[in-house]
Order: sequence, then structure tokens, then C-alpha cells
Amino acid sequence: MSFIGIDVGTFESKGVLVDADGVVLEMARHRHDLSSPRPGHVEHDPETDWWAGVVTISRQLMEHPRGQDVRAVGVSAIGPCVVATDAEFVPLRPAILYGVDTRATRQGERLTASLGADEIFRRTGNSLTSQSAGPKIAWLKDEEPEIWRDARWFTTSQSWIVARLTGDMVIDHGTAGYFHPLYDLAEKCWDLTDCDDFIDEARLPRLAWSTDIAGHVHAEAAEATGLPAGTPVIVGATDSPAEAVGAGVTLPGSMMAQYGSSGYFIRVGAEPVSHPDLWAAPFVFEGTYVLAAGTSTLGTATRWIADLLDITDSEDDVTFGRLSTLAADSPPGARGVLAVPHFAGERTPFQDPYSRGVIFGLGIEHSRADVARAVLEGLGHSVAEALLVYQRADTAIDRVVAIGGATKNDVIMSTVSTVTGLEQDVASSTGAAFGDAFLAACGVGAIPDPSNADGWWHTSHTVAPNVAEASAMREDHEAFVAAYAALAPIHRRRFKDN
Repeated sequence: MSFIGIDVGTFESKGVLVDADGVVLEMARHRHDLSSPRPGHVEHDPETDWWAGVVTISRQLMEHPRGQDVRAVGVSAIGPCVVATDAEFVPLRPAILYGVDTRATRQGERLTASLGADEIFRRTGNSLTSQSAGPKIAWLKDEEPEIWRDARWFTTSQSWIVARLTGDMVIDHGTAGYFHPLYDLAEKCWDLTDCDDFIDEARLPRLAWSTDIAGHVHAEAAEATGLPAGTPVIVGATDSPAEAVGAGVTLPGSMMAQYGSSGYFIRVGAEPVSHPDLWAAPFVFEGTYVLAAGTSTLGTATRWIADLLDITDSEDDVTFGRLSTLAADSPPGARGVLAVPHFAGERTPFQDPYSRGVIFGLGIEHSRADVARAVLEGLGHSVAEALLVYQRADTAIDRVVAIGGATKNDVIMSTVSTVTGLEQDVASSTGAAFGDAFLAACGVGAIPDPSNADGWWHTSHTVAPNVAEASAMREDHEAFVAAYAALAPIHRRRFKDN
């Protein structure tokens, strides 16, 4: 038997065909675009960016001889997104993306004022931020009332894909947990109290767990994708929980550190825990929860600085290799240059959509290498500050498993471990798509105990704190936090009304 996992990311979709022992038999990729039509607006076209990728990847995977042996399909995608569709699941506008899209800041502030910050936190375990989907639905009513009126469904990325495959509109509890203030974390149900002016439950997907069977591939989807009609499709999850599972992060106390286009960090627990600077939600398995954090830019910032320094190649590995080589020509600390890489605002722990990127301490003696290293170290400081919140919240982290493209960058990884004091095991995994295949196998009973499937999980190496650089790096980190605090009021005045 075999299983297919497909993950839709910010810049590309990936898919894997995996056998029952966790061996990857085939991989496929499909690049797509990212649109930012206005400052603070970040969008995808569901048809050309998401569905086209699913179709291309599925057809390629099904060409493998074991493709005809597929038992189940799992899908994950970036999120939480907001997709407004008609009754036939046709999108009425481009999808509004996750926390990197900050358009609904005013709606979030308005909902916080009307509902009360304490009530929102009591209900959802969270405060409203750019990661919250609820204010983005309210934004549609305010700014695009015809779209809002005509929408049959307000859903998210993987739920829309699953609906296209099966005809069933369903969302996992983990993603619904980010539709604050519309989800009650303790009761694990929709709660639209005092929000019925912009949403009603009939326009939201039904709730289920990630490994539940959402439906089966219908004839039209089978013809488009090449997947066998009748194949079970699980409910799925957003990309980060799927990536955590793919890296072997399933036990309470373990953490997944995702170094992707943005940063995302999941600490698994057996009980719901809330903290004002972190995000609380259910995990993929019933009876498990996450305390999560995220940074707005990571891989996107490395691409940006590579473009700015004119070292970009058509091959990503070449581009990022050149960037690492250039940064290595500057010593730790970048000879006094420090970067705050908030190029798209910042999420955890600042939750500040108005913050902007700054490179400071520059003098005529500095080089391109110093700038490159400063940005990479700045990204490490951003991640470290997010992880330090867990320590301040007295939440134990027993093990960190790192995954994602930026784990190949020694400067970023070393900065994070040195500032936080945490070791990071780097996973040998093909990412969220692999986690999707794992969850699909769980969904049809091929993996009875998801916490005991070690044959599926492997690590390549461990990144340890650099003791010799720890003192200087922590001083730089204090300067990083102080720089943000000093500049935040200026950024807010300059960008709040733009």
C-alpha cells in the first residue's frame, strides 16, 4: 500500500508518494506565484496557485508504479487563509493569506473593542492578531460587501482543496482554532457570539479532526488529478502541524521549529495552555493541543537580501549557497551591523503589523558581507525572541526538531541555538507533504499509534549553542529587542494610515 501527501506552500506545492514503512517512493513540485496588490495585502489565486499544483503533482505521482496502490490522500496548505467561494466552491476573489497579510488590522482592533480583549482571550485562548481569520472575514464585509454577500463559504486553503477533491466542506479543529474570535478552544466548537453581524455558522465548514476521512475523490476530481475515484481523503491540516508530524513531533513537550518562508513554531501539549504572546489551538490528534509562535519573514527575507545584493540565481540552492558564503566573510556580530528584519511587520511576540525592517550601525567601513550576515543574524534573533517567550511562560521544551529550507543556513541556526541555549535536531524529512502522507496512513488505520512510528522519522544532525559566542550574541539580542522598542512608535506613526 502507498499514501499520497500534498502540501501547498507560499511559493510552491510539494507532493510525495510514500509506502507503508515511510519510504518516499516519488516526489513532485510545482512553483506558483505570490501576489501583493497593496501594502499589507498578500494573496494567492486558488485556481492557478493551489488547484493547478494539486493537479500537476497528483498526475506526476500517479505515474509511479505504486501510484495505483494508493490507499489515502492527505493535503495541507498555508493558513489560516480566508477563501470566499460560491456554493460550487468557485472562489469569488483571490485568497487572503495567513498572518503575513495585515489588511484587517482595523477590524481586529474594532472587534477587540466591541467584544473585549478578556472575552476574546477567554473564548479562544488568543488575542486578535494578523494571524486571526475572523477579522479578515469582517474586512470582506467592510471593503468588498458584494463578495461577502455572495459568498456561500468562508473557508481556508486545505479545506477548499479537499472540497474540490471530495465535494465536502470540512475544516480541522487545529485550523479552526485560528479563526478567532469564532472558535471556542475549551469546548472545541464554533462560537459566534456577538459576531453574527459579519458571519453565521452555516457559512463556515463543519469541524472534524485532521485524520478523519473528509470524503472520497469524486469522478470529476479523479479525471482532473489522476487519483483513483473513491480514494479516501483526510480532513488535513495547515502546513505547520503537518510539518511537525512529518518531523516526528507528536509527543507532549516536543517542539517543531519550521524555518520556511516565514517562521512557525509548535510546542505540543496534552492540555490547552494559553499565553498572551503565543497562539493556542488544538493539534491534529484529538486530545492534543499546541502553543504556537510565528515570525513574518524568514526565507522570504533571505531571498530579498540575495536579490538586493545581486547574488540571485535561477536555482534556489545556488542563491542561498552564495548568500551563506558571502555572510561567512563577515565575523559573528557582523562588525557591529544589526538588522531588525520585520519586512512584513512581525508576529510573535510583538504582534506588530506596523513594524518595518531596519539595518543599522552601518559605516563606510562595512561591506556587502557585513550586511548579509547582519540580516541572517537578525532572522536568528527574530526566531530566538519567539522561542524565548516559551521560557518566560514557564512552558517546558523537552526537544526541538528543526525543519525547512533555512535549516541549511548555519548563521541563522547557530544564532537561534546560541541565544536561546536550545539544541536543535535537524529533521531528515521531505516536509509537510510527508506529514500529510503520515496523517493519511493514520486516517485509514495503517499507523495505529501515531506516537510510535519511529521508522518514519530521521534526523541528520544537531545544532548546539556556541558557548564561545554566547555572551556577545546575547548582548546583540538585547540590542535587537531594544531597537525594535525604540523604533516601534515611529513605524506606527508612519505606516498606520498607509
